[in-house]
Amino acid sequence: MNLRLWSASCILLSVCAATRASLAQGDGPRMYWKTLTNSNAVTLMPMHMTGNSNPLDPAHVQPPDSSFEANVAMLGYTRTLDFFGRSGMASVLLPVGNLKGEVSGLPLDQQDSATGFGDVTLQLDVNVCGAPAMNDLEALQRYEPRFTLDLMGSLALPVGEYDSENILNIGQNRWYGRFGIPMMVTLGPWVPGERTTIELLPAVWLFGENDDYLGQSLSTDPLFQIEGHVTRDFTKSFWGSIDAAWFSGAKSEIGGASGSSLNNIGVGFTLGYQVTDNLLITLGYFSTINDNDPGDFRGDEFRLNFTFGWNSLIEGMKRLSEEH
Repeated sequence: MNLRLWSASCILLSVCAATRASLAQGDGPRMYWKTLTNSNAVTLMPMHMTGNSNPLDPAHVQPPDSSFEANVAMLGYTRTLDFFGRSGMASVLLPVGNLKGEVSGLPLDQQDSATGFGDVTLQLDVNVCGAPAMNDLEALQRYEPRFTLDLMGSLALPVGEYDSENILNIGQNRWYGRFGIPMMVTLGPWVPGERTTIELLPAVWLFGENDDYLGQSLSTDPLFQIEGHVTRDFTKSFWGSIDAAWFSGAKSEIGGASGSSLNNIGVGFTLGYQVTDNLLITLGYFSTINDNDPGDFRGDEFRLNFTFGWNSLIEGMKRLSEEH
């Protein structure tokens, strides 16, 4: 494969993993990079998560004296779009797996588990500055971002498995979603093996009411979240990132009794390796750090991400290159 086509394939795969990494860490690094229109990616993301709130609950509701553990896989599909001349991405995400946990301090102590499918999440991201739609290889090759800014929205559909008598569920039995503004600044050249970026995603989560939470109603104030990443290419195929996130708000009320608001920070890292033109693997760890008080949100997670990406235009060019 010639250098120009290899470079296009490398950029394609680096940005085709735009499914949310997890509810604690956020979306993760390099999730809003731009590439060719009509590119596709399928993602499988196994994760192991522990903490004092349900790892699949974005509100991080914390029952008293609780501990949870989850082994979950996130299945995702992403397609890049030409959205009225701007680069866009549409994604769908489905969690599946098992949770187990133990809760004390309720009217009845519970030790429970849950398995099955979670709530389906739909997401749309559209660039408003710095990244017009790229409909051919020439446009992709000319693309050298200095600063990009997007508008992003997601919505979770309450279709996951839910049992109102259990404290632990994969589905949340309520609508929830978020609005965010992904931003990226490039430092230095936009060349595989030399790319360095600073990325920021401020977002606000909004939650509907769960009218059957252990026989009571559960409501949650908005959650404000900021995640940031500093990413760097080590080689043309290997890159890394330092990750951080801050959570604030999301005070919950259960049956008229109010909990406390979140004010937590988490840090972690991500490593990514491009195995082939179409396969990218990332490995990461994330953990809260200011979590010593009994009421603090605590969580940590290990995750793998297998992303298979393709674009019919690049695949056709690769076949022509091999024939000649």
